[in-house]
Amino acid sequence: MKFSLVLIYACLSVVFIFHYSLACQLVHQTCKRIADGDPNVSYNFCTVSLESSLKSSNVSLEELGVIAVDLTLSNATYINSYISDKLLKDTRFDSSAKACLKDCHELYSNVIPNLRDVLDDFKRRDFFEANIRLSAAMDASTTCEDGYKERKGLVSPLEKEDNIFFQLCAIDLAFTNILH
Repeated sequence: MKFSLVLIYACLSVVFIFHYSLACQLVHQTCKRIADGDPNVSYNFCTVSLESSLKSSNVSLEELGVIAVDLTLSNATYINSYISDKLLKDTRFDSSAKACLKDCHELYSNVIPNLRDVLDDFKRRDFFEANIRLSAAMDASTTCEDGYKERKGLVSPLEKEDNIFFQLCAIDLAFTNILH
């Protein structure tokens, strides 16, 4: 009895590892294709991002695209909360810096429902509309950073977050082109 349980466990482990290996292969192949086609996307960033989702262990290319958009939506939600819950309450920022933060907060607030629509677009396989919405969403990060650049002496406290969001949008856009 004990031997048969060990054998079953070993067989299930091999099957799981095989499926996980195939999923990792899909992630790596897709990220290589995306990074090769877009200088704004790092291969390592792409693979780490997509592999961070447990949902990506046994998925199709289309499902991986949905996971990518879901990661972008989660990231936008995080940035929006980070601005409102932490940065806007930080007393180190003067009125000019807070004005930029409020602009960035508004941009990311508008991006969140837009990205929810992108998820629906992906599920309907309307990659043309998803591409348009993602292009608009991507602009939030650059517009946010531009607000700081326009004001001398201000350094964006969101540079890292905006860069991550920009790359996630670039990955999503690549999926729209691959799946279209």
